[in-house]
Amino acid sequence: MLDYPTLKIIWWLLVGVLLLGFAVMDGHDMGVGTLLPFVGKNDVERRIVINTVGPHWDGNQVWFITGGGAIFAAWPLVYATAFSGFYWAMLAVLWALFFRPVGFDYRSKIDNPRWRATWDWGLFVGGAVPPLIFGVAFGNLLQGVPFHFDERMVSTYTGTFWQLLNPFALVSGVVSSAMITMHGAVYLAHRTEGDVHRRAVAAARGAGLVLLLAFTIAGIWLAKGIEGYVITSVVDPAAAADPLGKTVVREAGAWLANYHKAPLTMLLPALVYLGVAATLGLIGKARTGWAFVTSSLVLAGVIGTAGAAMFPFVMPSSTVPGDSLTVWDSVSSHLTLGIMFWAALIFVPIIVAYTSWAYKVMAGKVTAAYVREHEHSAY
Repeated sequence: MLDYPTLKIIWWLLVGVLLLGFAVMDGHDMGVGTLLPFVGKNDVERRIVINTVGPHWDGNQVWFITGGGAIFAAWPLVYATAFSGFYWAMLAVLWALFFRPVGFDYRSKIDNPRWRATWDWGLFVGGAVPPLIFGVAFGNLLQGVPFHFDERMVSTYTGTFWQLLNPFALVSGVVSSAMITMHGAVYLAHRTEGDVHRRAVAAARGAGLVLLLAFTIAGIWLAKGIEGYVITSVVDPAAAADPLGKTVVREAGAWLANYHKAPLTMLLPALVYLGVAATLGLIGKARTGWAFVTSSLVLAGVIGTAGAAMFPFVMPSSTVPGDSLTVWDSVSSHLTLGIMFWAALIFVPIIVAYTSWAYKVMAGKVTAAYVREHEHSAY
């Protein structure tokens, strides 16, 4: 079995991979849902939009479930603390997601404009709210979350829901929303033609520009106005999990320290700018398949930028910095991480394989003729 420190690093990377898988796979159908009321001007066009993701949206949820399960099993303290502190935010995500299954399944059951318009906006909520809240959550992680542990290792959250909606967190929410909307627009452009395709291309360009602007603002704000966290005591990576056994201080510019120590990490934020430029260039030349690839790289750049800046911190505490949760002290046991590693090594490639097969089978353009031909069977 791999040694404990190595497994801790591997699971930090694997959780990042699962978050990226969720952003790429579930993200593009959420982006399509966000665009639904705007790129579809009539019922046929909106059914075209829905049917681009209809066969796959529920299968993509496996990335969301797997990511949550991995955090629960690999980082139990992070899971417990986050779901306590972000309780109402997570409920908002759950309530928004309720609109997706019923919206997809029931929208076309009744041929009534008001009924269908209601579910169109329901699908919009289900697609737009989760990325926004996840971005706000990451913005709060970068600022530090107000929690601490008592002598029984029970975490107490001392903030409120409204404190989560601070200016920097909202900018982070815009970053997340814009990247998911751009990603969904690229996928929609790849699967459609005509007016819907043109509107999707325009949406991708607009969302890409908003992403670059918000990402730049967030980066400057993080470098100039937000204190990061630094571990000042000696850390034993092989030690058992004990989040109280370290000393942490806050310092200006600390979130940039890893970029100075490992200059290659600068490729991550650079990937965002280069990826957006490549995506907008490729989509303008109708090379939408490659645009989807570069758009996925943009998502990797955004997520990787945040992860590299925070490492080894996972959930910093603004109340008691020493109680911050890190890669080294918030994990499960050596045995648990080892078993999960081999399970991931087996099942993640299986998920990737059957997902690739499903998308290959359902490839092709969704057209008005297809929707009319399958009036009673298509979404």
